[in-house]
Amino acid sequence: MALVENIINTINNFLWTYILVVMLIGLGIYFTVKMKFMQILYLKEIFRSIFEKEPKTKDGSNEISSMQAFFIGAATRIGTGNMAGVAIALTVGGPGAIFWMWFAAVLGGASAFVESTLAQIYKVKTDEGFKGGPGYYIQKQSGLKWPSVIFAFTIILSFGLIFNAVQTNTITSAFNYSFGLNPVLMGVFITILTALIIFGGVKRIANFTQIIVPIMSIFYITLALYIIVTNISDVPAALANIFKSAFGIEQIAGGGIGVAIMNGVKRGLFSNEAGMGSAPNAAATANVSHPVKQGFVQLLGVFFDTLIVCSCTAFIIMLSNVETSGELSGIEITQAAMTQHFGSWASIFLAFAIFTFAFSSIVGGYYYGEANLSFIHNSSLALLIYRIAVLIMIMFGAVANLQIVWNLADLSMAIMAVINLIAIAFLGKFSFSALHDYMQQRKLGLNPIFYASSIPGLKGVECWESDKQSAISTKHIEGEKNDELRILL
Repeated sequence: MALVENIINTINNFLWTYILVVMLIGLGIYFTVKMKFMQILYLKEIFRSIFEKEPKTKDGSNEISSMQAFFIGAATRIGTGNMAGVAIALTVGGPGAIFWMWFAAVLGGASAFVESTLAQIYKVKTDEGFKGGPGYYIQKQSGLKWPSVIFAFTIILSFGLIFNAVQTNTITSAFNYSFGLNPVLMGVFITILTALIIFGGVKRIANFTQIIVPIMSIFYITLALYIIVTNISDVPAALANIFKSAFGIEQIAGGGIGVAIMNGVKRGLFSNEAGMGSAPNAAATANVSHPVKQGFVQLLGVFFDTLIVCSCTAFIIMLSNVETSGELSGIEITQAAMTQHFGSWASIFLAFAIFTFAFSSIVGGYYYGEANLSFIHNSSLALLIYRIAVLIMIMFGAVANLQIVWNLADLSMAIMAVINLIAIAFLGKFSFSALHDYMQQRKLGLNPIFYASSIPGLKGVECWESDKQSAISTKHIEGEKNDELRILL
């Protein structure tokens, strides 16, 4: 077992240190330049997209809205990594790591836009709604199934199974620490609650996450804002420390700046998943009139996760007197900081916060696995087996030591990310064209509608009308004038 762990650790260190960080940042810069810094200059349009009224399907029913898909994506982005990952970044990379985490999020927003727009373009219609993601856009455009199958398998393994075990372990540990609850009993409760949700289908998942994610996010952000306000005199010094550590002469001379960059980028990308290929599975479920709308929404998800939620954790820790270089590590540092700010009762609040964050990650991770399972083998038996496996892993996570499981999760995620990044590097041009098409229609005062024929070279597109004239005869854009439609044609 020790030999296997060493091999896995060696592979992980190589992939995450020398391959993934370079690819993620490099592509983030490339996408940002090609789209003329759209993640900054189009902020007004990005915020507008999340509140866009969802269109009706041809039978008059509503599918998953942009906002619901946003919360499904947020459910897997926001989790224990936001509280433990930031603490680790501060421990290893110092305060400067927080700046580089922000930097990675801004660049990662462009990658998130590209992959989520592609997920919308290549999505497919099923009995339960829309599905899609990297597995779909890789195969449909390239005609090759094997890379898609490998990707789908790794996301099922990591998000659907292994990560859910990690989340359960975090929940049970927190409740055991705060309340002395038996991990087995807590594991049974989490397993039953998950079963009630996952056997209800994607609509119930969307409804659940739409309620729980805002509650957990507002709760956690409110605590952070309280800490910032009550310690406002120390905030300038904390910010100065972040920027000084990110660019300081001492850090450059001592090599510390490299450590800060590496850990900030790694933890930021791990937290917001931009470019990993996981969030597009949620983006594909939305019913929107143009793929770019959902690309904007998922881009906003990256900003929300890292620039807001991760920053909350950073300030909770930095505005306390807890030593990040001491014996405490990871989530323990955040717990100690919370206790220092709020008193001994803070561990109870944090236990419930961890529960909401981690459990919503379980729900979102399950859906990612389900979407990719149907891509590999769409059958009711396979789905039943997968659901049972998810519940088993959740229960397993309640009682297991998960060091080897974390290592396996890192490895499967690394393979998944490499495949997706190579794919979006080649397919990104279709997202660029979609963005141009969207903005051209906005300039005409239209509510943008996408047609497959608008972008030359698309293959395997199923859910978008290819002929504008026939599409207009069956669709109506409320409030648009006939002369505006003629301009579009």
